[in-house]
Amino acid sequence: MKIYRTDQGVFVEQQGRYFPVATSSWDELVCSDAIFDRVTRSIAGPGLSSLDGLRVLPPVESQEVWAAGVTYYRSRNARMEESKDAGGGDFYERIYTAARPELFFKSTGSRVVGDLASVRIRRDARWSVPEPELTLVITPNGRIIGYTIGNDMSSRDIEGENPLYLPQAKVYDGSCAIGPCVLLSSEPLPPTTEIAIEISRQASVVFKERTTLAELKRDPLELVEYLYREVSFPYGALLMTGTGIVPPDEFSLDHGDVIKISIDQIGTLENAVG
Repeated sequence: MKIYRTDQGVFVEQQGRYFPVATSSWDELVCSDAIFDRVTRSIAGPGLSSLDGLRVLPPVESQEVWAAGVTYYRSRNARMEESKDAGGGDFYERIYTAARPELFFKSTGSRVVGDLASVRIRRDARWSVPEPELTLVITPNGRIIGYTIGNDMSSRDIEGENPLYLPQAKVYDGSCAIGPCVLLSSEPLPPTTEIAIEISRQASVVFKERTTLAELKRDPLELVEYLYREVSFPYGALLMTGTGIVPPDEFSLDHGDVIKISIDQIGTLENAVG
């Protein structure tokens, strides 16, 4: 089942129809221990044939968004290459092989943009890329209840200049896109799940690539356990699980580019660079 947060409430999609879910807010529903039963019971009556006329919002309200880094071998190589002149290359090899994962704060709910909204590149960055990531939706008690798509916009030149600049490379207005929905599931997604990205510039595709969750080094449950060890999340959290796709070093996003990220079973998150 997929659930959508809209300006007219929450809807569940089932067999191409959309049914309203009785809840006072997105926060209340995500924090409910009975979320699966409540959403299932909402599938009744004729429903809507589409969400046309409704504004689909990012599936996050008061939740914090966090991210995991260097969870794919491809990301490890990219981080080492971009930071070698700053002497930080070895740090990323250590992170990739360490027992403790890299986890960092990415965004408040209010800063997240949704499907078809604009993401941004920093004005003081020269080398910016999107990072397509499977994103976990987690309850206050640390239970994974679903999955969505995340775009972890990153300034590679800023992070490469010094690894301590990571927050500035990762956290700024328009740096986090999530959506378009949440795939509710109590089961992990299979390793064959495909993540794909396509970037278009002036209607021409300038980059596209795909990977699968089989390349993800860290178990999502392990990432959640570390995230929740010493931090409480009264409204739950969203956790981006890292990227296995990095454009070539000569590529950088430009204003007007269109980024499409697709993940099997969830759908496609589309954002233009504003």
